[in-house]
Formats: sequence, C-alpha cells, structure tokens
Amino acid sequence: MITGSNPLDPPRFILRWFTRFVEMDICGHATLASAHVLFSNGLVGSSDIVEFATQAGILIAKSVPEKGSFLVELSLPEILTCEYNSNDVSMFSKALSGATIFDIKGTTTDSTVVLPSWDSVTGLQPIRDDILKCPGKMLVVTAAAPPGSAYDFISRVFGPKIGVDESPVCGSAHCALAHYWSLKMNKCDFVAYAASPRSGTLKIHYDKEKQRVLLTGEAVTVMKGSVLV
Repeated sequence: MITGSNPLDPPRFILRWFTRFVEMDICGHATLASAHVLFSNGLVGSSDIVEFATQAGILIAKSVPEKGSFLVELSLPEILTCEYNSNDVSMFSKALSGATIFDIKGTTTDSTVVLPSWDSVTGLQPIRDDILKCPGKMLVVTAAAPPGSAYDFISRVFGPKIGVDESPVCGSAHCALAHYWSLKMNKCDFVAYAASPRSGTLKIHYDKEKQRVLLTGEAVTVMKGSVLV
C-alpha cells in the first residue's frame, strides 16, 4: 500500500499482473478481484474507492452497493482500435477454423476479429497452434448481439502466447471493444457477454471525454488461506 500525504485521498496500492509466461500491462479481471478482496475484508476502512498504481497508470475501483452485497466498478484507460494494416486475413480465418471474417482491427498489443453473428462466436473452435501465428499478444473475437437480445455484443479472448488459452472474462479486451462498438453503434453504454466456458456479463460505460472505460462486475470469494512467516 502507498500512503499518501493527504489523509482524504483514497487508499492506493501498487498492482502488477503475471501470467505463467509474461507480465501484463493491464488486466481488468485481476484488478476487479483485488478490489473485491480489499473491500470485502475491510482492508481499506470505510472508503468505497481504492486506487491502483500500475504500468497502465492509475486504475480506480469503486464499491457499488447491490442487494445486500456489492459490485465493483473499475475505471480503466480506453484502448483505441485502428485499421489492421495488412490484406492477409487468411491466418485469422485459419486460426478460427475457417470462420468468415467480417472485420479486423488492431491495438498496440492485440488483434480484434469481428465475426458476422453471435452464434459464430459461441460455436467457434479455435486452433491453438494457428492462433500462435497471428499478430498480437491476444486474439479477441467479437460480434454484435442479435436484435432483441439483452446484450449489445459478445466476445471471446484467446491468449496462448501469454499462457492463457482462453480468458474467462477479459476486462482489458473490453477497453478496446468499448471503443470499437461505440463507433459502430453510436452509443456509450453496453451490456456485454463474455462467452468463455466460465462466462460472464459486463456493464460498460465508455467516457469519450475522459478517455476512460467503466466496467462493472461482480466477484465471489471461493477460497481463503493463511501464510505463516
């Protein structure tokens, strides 16, 4: 924990993220879990806000009351998507078992592939060895939800290069997806579905002026332990 000079400032902690292979620049899933542990165990006193000093800057987590428990709202930096600077889409289609590619975007670290339908994302059978050949640390696959759905878009995230074959619910990917779908749908508030085997729902607000993405989700403590020193 970092002790600030102003006692009214929110508690601030240093936070880093590691997979089996690499250190990550940003990770929403683990940030939400860290905030949940701090809030649920009273480690930040009465404060409903905690800040994390990270390689991606200051990330902010807020405890939001919800039916006798609480949700965690994360304020993360936006990740801009840009045009994929190659005409070679065959490697992506091959990695996704011949899936039809609707669009491809890039970020500074990842590739985002847009498929034509919700079902094409849920039914996807990725080929791990071919994903390793695609550019970017992670391959994000997404599609718009069908009309009348409770969701706005769906996604799955594959990262064998970083030691995560499929991310359960990837918060950092949604920092880029919020930017992409905001441009496509001309809106800033979304409900997204992460369709991994350990699926999840995210509420998203994209603040264009502040260049922040607010992700709200729930965490559950499933294990506790003690370390004796």
